[in-house]
Amino acid sequence: MPNVIELNQINKIYGEKSKFPTQVLFDINLTFAEGSFSSIIGQSGSGKSTLLNLLGTLDKPSSGVIKINGIETQKMTAKSLSTLRNETIGFIFQFHYLLPEFTAIENVLLPYKISKKPLTDDIIKRAEELLDIVGLTKVKNNLSINMSGGQQQRVAIARSLMNQPKIVLADEPTGNLDSDSTEQIYNLLREINQKLGTTFIIITHDRHIAEKADRIIEIKDGKIFMDVQKNE
Repeated sequence: MPNVIELNQINKIYGEKSKFPTQVLFDINLTFAEGSFSSIIGQSGSGKSTLLNLLGTLDKPSSGVIKINGIETQKMTAKSLSTLRNETIGFIFQFHYLLPEFTAIENVLLPYKISKKPLTDDIIKRAEELLDIVGLTKVKNNLSINMSGGQQQRVAIARSLMNQPKIVLADEPTGNLDSDSTEQIYNLLREINQKLGTTFIIITHDRHIAEKADRIIEIKDGKIFMDVQKNE
């Protein structure tokens, strides 16, 4: 499978112009193949969330090259980066960030609405199909505020898939859920990975969950400490 993300000699330094700069990432080299399912683990302050922000083009490295779909992101304009992010990358966060005054289906449609393209019957049908995949067809017209935590996170998963992204980045996606809901959500992510061929990169502090992935990458003190591919 071709690589959808490539990181070459990535360094990240905060406060580069200050008297006491802080380096968070050191010479990171990683590639992620299309359709892969990877987990990134590490203690708080290890640099894993910084790495996720770089993978999602939400931040830029201090040095090194990041390629998404073969394109060097550093050479892109802010507008082009925003378009790439909206069309190629889906995000799932620990906090679902749903709009409480919107229904489940309205929240799922939000990434598409950002593109300002016409909202057609086919697009609405796609949103409904995604809600069906995550098991929420019966509550699609419920306000998100009236849904359980597990249901809200399922809506967030459907929303992340709305624009048919090649890549989904998940930052502690079950951090606020009980153990049963956690298991259900990760099984759902795996099912989507296999069914749609979406590349998943999941940040988690939970080793039990991380071990469900095909690949486990551990970040320690801003460096790659471990990179294990299960099928090797």
